[in-house]
Amino acid sequence: MIIIDILSDGLFAAVAGIGFGAISDPPLRVVRIIGLLAAVGHACRYCLMSITEMDIATGSLAGALIIGFGSIWLGKKVRSPMIVLYIPALLPMIPGKFAYNMVFSQIMFLQNVNSPIERTKYMEMFFSNTMVTCTVVFLLAVGATLPMFLFPRRASSLTRNKTIK
Repeated sequence: MIIIDILSDGLFAAVAGIGFGAISDPPLRVVRIIGLLAAVGHACRYCLMSITEMDIATGSLAGALIIGFGSIWLGKKVRSPMIVLYIPALLPMIPGKFAYNMVFSQIMFLQNVNSPIERTKYMEMFFSNTMVTCTVVFLLAVGATLPMFLFPRRASSLTRNKTIK
């Protein structure tokens, strides 16, 4: 049953990644690579969170690292800049539930200004969801761009005809 969950998570992430990629109108040769990177990265995060009970921030970092390294490796094969591959693949990993709850708790806080107990509850919800959202988005950015800083020559030569030594 867990295999089906992992595959369905990867499939839905691939569809979302391809959809986000279609917005930026990439070459058709990279669309399936975007889907593959999104599926593998999101499935990795899902596995780490469900099987090893890792937190969402660390799981997202691991998934983003896989997407980042995969975009360098696969970007060379399809002759495409890594940013074309990793940005749409990362977007399905944005923690939308936490971002929604952050905005919802802010609105509820403003509607319950006269009730100290409710106000405190929504303020705690707001800061908790804000911390999770900002941390995950930051770690997604770090994980996706770290390979570019570790291998600058490889990252900058993805669209050139020269061979990498």
